[in-house]
Amino acid sequence: MTFSKQISGYESDITKFIEELKKKNPKLEEQQLAGRALLWDKTPIDLDSQQRTQESRVDQQPYVYQNNH
Repeated sequence: MTFSKQISGYESDITKFIEELKKKNPKLEEQQLAGRALLWDKTPIDLDSQQRTQESRVDQQPYVYQNNH
């Protein structure tokens, strides 16, 4: 959708900066994807091991510093 007063050839300073940065470092997007994969993309959860972990969990006492002796 275009508006009547919209300028079609305008590029902001930020857009120009990003394009210039990509020209200087062509591997920038690959590095960004690698960083994202390192921090955010997780391996799929194995449901069997998740169930085994939940079943082997020991409930914590309501007040952990109180002894039952």
